[in-house]
Amino acid sequence: MKIVTAAEMRAIDRATSERFGVPSLTLMENAGGAVADYILPRCGGVEHFAVFCGKGNNGGDGFVIARKLHEHGKKVHAILLADPAELKGDAAVMFKKLPAAPVVVRSSAEFNGEPVQIALGAQVCVDAILGTGFRPPVSGLYAEAIARINASDAMVVAVDIPSGADADALGPQTLGPKAGLVARANAIVTFTAPRPAHVFSMLTRGPTCVAQIGSPEEAIISSLQLTVITRQDFAEMVAPRREDANKGNYGHVLVIGGSLGKSGAAAMAGFSALRAGAGLSTVATAKSALPTVAGFHPELMTEPLAETEAGSIATGAGVRIEELLLMKSFTVAAIGPGISRDSHTATLVRSLVTHHALPMVVDADGLNAFEGRTSELNGKGRTLVITPHPGEMARLVGCSIAEVQSDRLGVARKFAHEHELIVVLKGHRTLVVQPDGEAWVNTTGNPGMATGGTGDILTGMVAGMIAQHPQQPRLATAAAVYLHGLAGDLMRDALGEHSLVATDLLAGLPEAFLRAQGTAREKFVAWGG
Repeated sequence: MKIVTAAEMRAIDRATSERFGVPSLTLMENAGGAVADYILPRCGGVEHFAVFCGKGNNGGDGFVIARKLHEHGKKVHAILLADPAELKGDAAVMFKKLPAAPVVVRSSAEFNGEPVQIALGAQVCVDAILGTGFRPPVSGLYAEAIARINASDAMVVAVDIPSGADADALGPQTLGPKAGLVARANAIVTFTAPRPAHVFSMLTRGPTCVAQIGSPEEAIISSLQLTVITRQDFAEMVAPRREDANKGNYGHVLVIGGSLGKSGAAAMAGFSALRAGAGLSTVATAKSALPTVAGFHPELMTEPLAETEAGSIATGAGVRIEELLLMKSFTVAAIGPGISRDSHTATLVRSLVTHHALPMVVDADGLNAFEGRTSELNGKGRTLVITPHPGEMARLVGCSIAEVQSDRLGVARKFAHEHELIVVLKGHRTLVVQPDGEAWVNTTGNPGMATGGTGDILTGMVAGMIAQHPQQPRLATAAAVYLHGLAGDLMRDALGEHSLVATDLLAGLPEAFLRAQGTAREKFVAWGG
């Protein structure tokens, strides 16, 4: 699902009407109806609603919402924050269709009047004041209305975006008591395609929902090269398998990693490749780490490698790895989980990554092996995926973690382009970035996954998905990232954030795959909450 700018969204609406023949009034009717459809099932027991409306098209959506709620027998106060004479176009038409006279607020003094005070006592407030075409700061009556909404006890549903927010922001915006001029929101319902702020700015702790209101796919054009990963993107990858399938159809993953004291990382990566659907998974690890890896799950195959005195994989192990690559038909290799930062091991990592065309996923200390030597890290003419967290990305780029976090998208795009590889920059809104700059943004996952080992699970999943779909590495990587986060969300719901550990994700993956199956177009694409 493409992410578009506010200006592009206006162009999409115009094109929908002018080129594809969908009247703008129909779009407004559908938008307001979509918000009402979101509210009614979730607020069935609520009887009193207040809908705060600006004088633009966002307010027009609000008039439709007020009418729809009224048609369902709800007590609705519509508050117009302008003189009715100021309304134009579709908003003016929808205003005239209101089933009851609205509360009109033309001055600050009128906020203290009894009608507004009654409205502010509603159980649910709908914020239809300002849409995504607005550029901060907000002032005047709108600012006072936002302050009143923020001070109320009501649940707040934002139409399009919380009023006062900058729709095109690619990073966090200041929210909370000190913000003043950004409306709080318990949920957001936007239309057609998200704007950057919907994805990156954490405008609500509740759900953000995108409703389709009539614009065809051909009309949705964006220059941002940004896409939200949805399950529809990779539904075919997780569809039921052929009746005559066998393990040879789904690839063989080789995990090279583990060391004394860090064998669990390689084991988790190897087993998560199987949980992601790979046909076979072999973990090649230091001899002293092998018993732990072999005992993790009986489905894992293992290969012992020569080791250093410290118990990490020795440079000389490269001979055995070369033999394995010749003897067995591996589809993809994952290098790095638990492999350590020993200098001998780092030399081996660089040699393997540099001299083999086998598709590879590099993570953890496999990435740290290239610190100060990133010229050796190149994916030209092959599939090479790196999965750094911000600290590893900072070491690769040669900057601070704060600098990475301040421009996650820019840093990932630059590195992917310069090194001709796929970058999976982990963190809130994990990014999957291609060499051409196209970036896929993930909206699954939660803070409970901020625990050791979840990255190793992801590494194995990426390798497992690529093993099954070697001709579609970008989509396979995006699918793994989405499913990894979804498994985390499912286990968060079952166990809570604080108690979540990495291996819980392995238990959540079967249900995550089941939920991702299917190609039906959903009424709402949602995240958060």
